[in-house]
Amino acid sequence: MMELQAIYQKTIKFAAKKHADQNQVIPGTNLPYVVHLGNVTMEIIFASQETKEFNQAFAIQVALLHDIIEDTKTTFEELTEEFDEEIAQAVLALTKNATIPKEERMADSLTRIKKLSKEVWSVKLADRITNLQVPPEHWNLEKIKAYQKEALQILETLKGANEYLEKRLSERIQNYSKYCDTTA
Repeated sequence: MMELQAIYQKTIKFAAKKHADQNQVIPGTNLPYVVHLGNVTMEIIFASQETKEFNQAFAIQVALLHDIIEDTKTTFEELTEEFDEEIAQAVLALTKNATIPKEERMADSLTRIKKLSKEVWSVKLADRITNLQVPPEHWNLEKIKAYQKEALQILETLKGANEYLEKRLSERIQNYSKYCDTTA
């Protein structure tokens, strides 16, 4: 078995190149997208230290790859070939289905995530923890409130996934309320 650092290096290089090929940046910033992937992975690493029976290597790979099908030209087959089918299935579950109405996409993705291991649930929680930052300037109040509501939906649906990450997400949602206040 490859050591964790080698797994991380292989996976982040693969993901960073795919996202950079799309010139993808973190929305509302000029930061390369790999910063977001690193932040999600950091949440996973900390959570794994607080969680019994947690497949850290698998979760780290899924965290680094979680947006690769949705945001790049990478295919399910390519992920299966480069990593394995379990990782590709996890990334596919974390990928919103663009062929269904926008308002149904999160629920659909969460349903697919719930059929997989708690590590996959944890990556979804870590992703939203990382995303609940200062909202991009171009977002209106309605979009900001909808994003917070969606975060609550994620937290509710994936309850029991990972106590550490659930607590972190709950705190982030609370904190995010300041952006939803119209009197500010």
